[in-house]
Amino acid sequence: MRSFRPPQKANPMFKHILLATDGSASAEHASKKALELARVHGAHVTAAYVADPYPYIGIGEVNPMAFQSYVNAAQDASAQVFIALADQAAAAGVQLQVRLVENMQAARGIVELSDELAVDLIVIGSHGRSGVQKLVLGSVAGKVVTLSARPVLVVR
Repeated sequence: MRSFRPPQKANPMFKHILLATDGSASAEHASKKALELARVHGAHVTAAYVADPYPYIGIGEVNPMAFQSYVNAAQDASAQVFIALADQAAAAGVQLQVRLVENMQAARGIVELSDELAVDLIVIGSHGRSGVQKLVLGSVAGKVVTLSARPVLVVR
């Protein structure tokens, strides 16, 4: 006679999701998907905003006022994005952490943070570049997919 075993609750597929954001419409769409996945799986989300530490070093004289102005602008931009995300996460019942990452290459900053946090999934928006612009500039999402050993969901 076979014994009956009640089905066990499956482990959630995702426990920690990294959301890469820059405040764009594409990133906003990706944030909705990331928060929904987190809600369904009971995961928490870390939102990352990558800022170039200071792109003008090495060009002419370094101006401390310009540097501080640039840093303040990057912090203000990320704060606005994080405030909106915090409201969305609270409405979805999802725990949210935020990180401002300084890296000259956004894709590398995202991948390095994903490794540091040992996330289960990276969610990033696709800006949908095409043609010559894509060939010349590439896309952050495409570079993250190439560089990351972790699963990446590119949201269109």
